[in-house]
Parts: sequence; C-alpha cells; structure tokens
Amino acid sequence: MSTQLPPVAPEVTAALVEALSPRLRKRLDAGIAKLADRPVDRDGDTVRIAVDDTTYVELHAPGGSVTTPDAVRCGCLLAPDCLHRAAAASSAPVAELPLAAEPLVADRAPQPQEPEAPEQPERPTPGQLAAARTVWTAAAAVLDAGADGCGAVLQAELLRAAHTARLAGLYRVAAASSSVVTALRAARSADPAYRLADLVAALGDVLAVSHRLPHAEGEELAALRGTARQPYRPDGSLRLYGLFSEPVLTASGYAGAVTWTADANGRLYQVSDVAPGGAARATGAADRAVRLGDTALTHRELSRAGLAISGATVSPTGRLGAGAKVRAVRAPGVDWRADPLDRLWRVPLRDQLTRALAPDSPGLLFLEVTFTGTVRESAGDCLLAASDGITLRLTAAHDDPSLPHRDNLRLLAAATDTPLRVIARLTPASHPRATLLATEHPTTPGTHVDVGLDRLQKADLPAPTPPPQPAPPSDEPPVHLLVRRIHQTATGGRRALAHPGTGGVTDPRRLAAHGLPTAAALLTELHSTATTRSRDTFGRLLPTDPTCFTEAWLKAREYTAALDRALCVAGWTA
Repeated sequence: MSTQLPPVAPEVTAALVEALSPRLRKRLDAGIAKLADRPVDRDGDTVRIAVDDTTYVELHAPGGSVTTPDAVRCGCLLAPDCLHRAAAASSAPVAELPLAAEPLVADRAPQPQEPEAPEQPERPTPGQLAAARTVWTAAAAVLDAGADGCGAVLQAELLRAAHTARLAGLYRVAAASSSVVTALRAARSADPAYRLADLVAALGDVLAVSHRLPHAEGEELAALRGTARQPYRPDGSLRLYGLFSEPVLTASGYAGAVTWTADANGRLYQVSDVAPGGAARATGAADRAVRLGDTALTHRELSRAGLAISGATVSPTGRLGAGAKVRAVRAPGVDWRADPLDRLWRVPLRDQLTRALAPDSPGLLFLEVTFTGTVRESAGDCLLAASDGITLRLTAAHDDPSLPHRDNLRLLAAATDTPLRVIARLTPASHPRATLLATEHPTTPGTHVDVGLDRLQKADLPAPTPPPQPAPPSDEPPVHLLVRRIHQTATGGRRALAHPGTGGVTDPRRLAAHGLPTAAALLTELHSTATTRSRDTFGRLLPTDPTCFTEAWLKAREYTAALDRALCVAGWTA
C-alpha cells in the first residue's frame, strides 16, 4: 500500500506519533498492519484509505507530499486524537528533501575582492551540536532494537531527529536518517526491494556523521553538513551524446528514469524524471519526453541520440537543469565504439576504479567483457564475465519482476562468443563485482540494450542459455565473520549477539589466524559490549546504555567498509 500513498514529511509523522497517548502508541504497529490491507483510492491531490465501511483517513498532498499534520484527516469519532492518522502517516513513504528546480544565476562575472585576513576554521554551532546528539541517540536506539524490534514509535523518534537536524543545517544526516526509516519499513513489511546492505549503509552513515561532526571543522564540517539543494551553475552550450537509460525505483516511493549522456571530453551528464510512484512509473518513464528545452525526445530515444543545448545549467553531480532559459534540440548520436564515446572505454581500469570509489561518484565502469555463463548465489543468479584476465560477477540492479533485469541477465548468459562493451555500477566487494546497466546488443551491431528497460527475447541470442553453475569455493579471508555480525545486529539488534552460540570466541580466533587481528579485536569488542550490563548497589540490572555498543558497531562497520574498498581494488587489479 505504501507506494499508493503520497510521501509524508518526517516532521508530520513524528508529530502525529508524539500526540498519541501511551496506550495508543503500544497499538500503533498493529494499526499499521491493519491499514496495509485496506483499499486506497485517489481523487486529485487527496488519497483516501478506507478504515472500514464508513470511516476514511485522507491524506491531502497538494504539492505531491503531505507537509502538515492537518493534511492528515480521519472521520472516526476519536479524531483528531485517534490512532488512524498516525498509522496512515507511518505507512506512507518518507518525503525526501526537495531539490532545486533551477538556480539563481548571476548575469555578470564576480568582481575581484580585496584579500581578507585568514579566519579561524568554522566550527559546528551549538544548535548543530545538539541536533547531532539527538540524531545519535535516536539512531543508537534503532541499532539497539534492530529492524525486528524497531516499530513505528522508534521510527518516529528518528524522523523527529532528522527534522531537527535539517532545521539546524545538517542536511546529510537528515537525509540519511530518512533513508534508515525507509529501509526499516521495507524490512518489516517484507518488501521484495528491501536490501539489508542498504539499511547497514544508511545507519552507518547516520552514526558516523553524528559521531564525527562535533569534532569537525572547515572543509570536513562542510562535507558532513551536506547541502539542502543541488547548486546548479551555468555551463553555456553543450553537445551531448546519449549513453544509456536506467529505471529508478526506490523503497521510499519514488520512481522514474535517468538517462546518461557524455560530452566530447567524456564528462557525464544526467537527465532525470523521478517523482512519487511505483514500478509502473519506472517502466513508463522511458517513453516519456525528457524535460529539457523544447526537445520531444523520450528517455529511450535520447539514450541512442544526442542533444545540442544552449544556456545549460548543471549541478556538481552532472544533473542538467530544466529552467525556462534552457534550449535543447535533437542532434545525432554515435555508437559506443565511435568517438567521442569510445574514449570512455579507453580509460585504464585502475583510474576507473579510483573514480568509482570516490565520494558522491555514480560508480560507473566502462568495460569490455565476454560473458561466460551464470553462477547461482543466495540472492539469485548472477552473470559471469571475463575482462582482461579478470572474472567478474554482474548482478541485477533491481529484483522487481516488472523490470527486465533478471530475465535479461539469464538470456545474456548465452552470448558467450563475442566480446561486448558494457556499462556497470561498481559494487565494492572482495571480488570483482558490479551491477549490469547496459550492454552492446549481442547480435545487432551498432546498438545497445538498456538492461533495466529493454526486454531481450530468445531470438536475440545466438545459442540456448546454459544452466547456472554452482558457486566455486572461496579462498578469500574470512572477513564475512565480522560482516555477518554487523548485519545480524542491524536485523536483530543487540540481543542477536547477547546469547551464546553467536561465535563470540571462535570467530575472533579464526580472524586472527588468517592475519586479521584488527577484525578479531573489533568482533570481540562487539560481542563484549552486547552482553555487558551494569548493576546498581543492590545488584539489580540497570537499563542498558547503548553508547558503548553503538560505538563498537560503528567501528566495526567503518573498518569493514574501508577493507571492502581496499579488497575491491586488489580484486580488480590483481
């Protein structure tokens, strides 16, 4: 049901949950589960949920999102102090931070200024310090409970902390906190799109930023704060060449398509069309006209054509602005093996890895591979490919059955005779791994397949698809012993490590025996802080303080993330 509801601002959900009585808070999760099976209909900007035959909850979203508590209305006798309003808001996607639609651009060049005396590095304000502590406390409570125990009340506390952080100018941690709540809801609702790695990454970012921010200054502080809007800058005239399109389908209720292009120097630009919606919007966006100037090109057409733009505005990440002054017309495209796109595949692999692992990078890799079959993994089959003596695994970007990723990967396993150029997104791991986004057509030269949008047929392949191979035995260092406990905690909370039989003794010994003493020490500390409880003077157990356990988990998470990056480079370049 969540994809049918409009996104709700974090502060709205937090306010509605806070207004509940203690008795109703205990019933909130049951109320959310009850609403999940109720019919939903839309009338313009209003979405209506049928609580029963005579009672409805309405969410009014005139701008696409619910931004005030008054916009959530219920017709029951207990309204506005009823459970239904909070349950409806807690069932809806979390509204994302707004992006700038178009910048304010100065018409004249900045004038030179007199040099100023050097200033002291900027430090966090008292309000930012307080907001960081609030976020840390709320996120630590989430980790302590785990996804299994993190109901709507704990989620609302983190959303309130996110709103406080946004008001204090801490936009990065506010957005990451909303992502944590989105992942928690996906986990608890058994959403097929849920990925545990996404929850661990978002929770790790929230804790890392809120922990580090009080000690940061200058440029580091600016990076930790983040920005509320993408600052677009004028970029004059551009001649762009289409590369590929990919669908966007998020657990937070947004969907659409992004088309990637490049200029003659190999710089990447994106044209996006993302709005509230589900899988139907993701599949349909490819055939909608791009919102840029007067061009009538669809995303699917632009991925194989070109654009000539005047008055262009571009964000730091390469996203093209669609302001009124932008002019764009269709221009010829080129094949991937022709200039200027050919140069993207001629960049050395090590340089591509360095770029893909950089912060805020889209992580794109331009590779020439030969498919060799499929291998069966716990998460599903993945495509095996050989490239410059390296065997890599190419996985699906989305598992939603309405998108063709999985079907295309299975069919491409039959294209084993011809080297093909592909575009993939790096997945940091101890072995070469990436998600496949686009590939040259296996039997039609001069064109490509957008793996998430174009559906291959058996007739497009030269031979029958071979059956998947069993996964080969791994000789990698057993870092997974530590990663498993990090993920186990995110799912089950502290209690998942607090009982015997979770490898608190044997796993650290195995890590130390394989030359990973730091990993062994971190795992020992994680188990120790999970089981430590203080007592008062009468010997009674005191309430748990999640600080030490959260710090131990964060250290282990940061260590494995850094180790993944190092092993990733080693695996690709060995």
